Amino acid sequence: MSSIVITNPIIWADIPDIDMIRVGDAFYMVSTSMHSMPGCPIMKSINLKDWEIVNYVFDTFEDNDAHNLADGKGIYGKGSWASSLRYHNGIYYVCFSCNDMQQFYIYRTEDIENGNWERSVIKGLLHDPALLFDEDRVFVFSGNGNIYITELTADASEIKPDGIRQLLLEGERDGIGLRIEGCHAYKLNGYYYLFFIDWPQTGHGRRRELCYRSKELLGPYEYKVMLDDDLGYHNKGVAQGGIIDTPSGEWYAFLFQDHDAVGRIPCILPMTWQDGWPVIEGGGKTPVSFEANLPESSFQPIVISDEFDYEENKLALNWQWNHNPDNSRWSVTARPGYLRLETGQITDRVVLARNTLTQRTEGPACSGTAVLDVSHMKAGDHAGLVALQSQYGTVGIQAEDNGELYVVMGMNGGDGSMETVERTPYVGNQIYVKIDFDFRDSIDLAHFHYSADGSEWTPIGRPLQMKYTLDHFMGYRIGLFNYAAKQSGGYVDFDFFRYTKKA
Repeated sequence: MSSIVITNPIIWADIPDIDMIRVGDAFYMVSTSMHSMPGCPIMKSINLKDWEIVNYVFDTFEDNDAHNLADGKGIYGKGSWASSLRYHNGIYYVCFSCNDMQQFYIYRTEDIENGNWERSVIKGLLHDPALLFDEDRVFVFSGNGNIYITELTADASEIKPDGIRQLLLEGERDGIGLRIEGCHAYKLNGYYYLFFIDWPQTGHGRRRELCYRSKELLGPYEYKVMLDDDLGYHNKGVAQGGIIDTPSGEWYAFLFQDHDAVGRIPCILPMTWQDGWPVIEGGGKTPVSFEANLPESSFQPIVISDEFDYEENKLALNWQWNHNPDNSRWSVTARPGYLRLETGQITDRVVLARNTLTQRTEGPACSGTAVLDVSHMKAGDHAGLVALQSQYGTVGIQAEDNGELYVVMGMNGGDGSMETVERTPYVGNQIYVKIDFDFRDSIDLAHFHYSADGSEWTPIGRPLQMKYTLDHFMGYRIGLFNYAAKQSGGYVDFDFFRYTKKA
């Protein structure tokens, strides 16, 4: 087998709270998806470097006003958090907590790439869970600072009535801002290993990765700092994750790093074992690149262009809706070769508009372009592209009562409503819109443009200073939107979405 070069980050996009497993020669990864639907993306790789989306755990997981963006707030910053992925006796398991529902969800399937998932729901939160199969017993480790162990039934469908459920260990308190959380659990070579992050207020003052171990399930546990490094990037600690082995017996740690507006990006680090402890190679530093004894592969990128040429009303896996979609009001078959977005509920801002269709953005820079047929908009409709986070920015068309059209660049006005930054008359039934994203060295600026022909572009408004804020807790996405401010039933047809990743 020839070696490959792995460069960190392996994906310069928002793939947070990652968990990985290996089954045979295939690696699978799951990550947090919060308010994006479908959710809990399953990604596949054969070399830990090249990943593609192969499935989702659920299309939607609750049907209520908050998940449907009908309560005036949505589930931003909530939804599905920090999934744990495991494989045991021919069954794949994913579990996570949902803050807005105050519930713990466990999904099971025999076919991780193509199968449907059966779910169980447990009342109450098991924060940042780690699922562990220990022979014929099943445990979840959870918590922040105080770490608890909860025993589940053998099929991992409910809490075992007479099983273990207790405080397991307490993380350090002195000089610690964020105490241990984000557990990943393993049983290897006679030890139980629990991996956590914490965030000291002393020393480097950044997130770091800890490893706890014990030969007994219930402890006592000892720990060591496994990694305290920022990959040379603004003191942003590379931390939170676990470990994985390859078919040839090499070991790697998988962690992620806060990268400001683009989100939380995953990294792979080579590791070895010393005296029963996992140790990052190279003196405990995150390598920019290294060789690995893994094969080259072909793969589908995480973010794609789309001409919307579909034979059935089903989108590529790269797309996710902002909250639950209204499936009666979108189509890629009503007009072949186009994505049709029809307006539904009335709103005055894109963050409360249903059927906004999104993909991630990527660093160091990227650009997304769409062309819209706007001839069927109704008065009050607003359609275009959005740079989506709490501090959002839009470029698109607004239709007025007299039938006139205006190109509008807008952004969050501070209370979530849209502030119109620039507005100019537009004549024509078709318009091209574009957003350029610049994440280099966390400059985090988005620039907005429009065009009548797709070749001569006019800047509009002002650059958006993108900010990663915890009320959304997600890196910036680019989205296609159409919402009604006055009356429902209008629609726009997107001819294509074209995406470019830039160096």
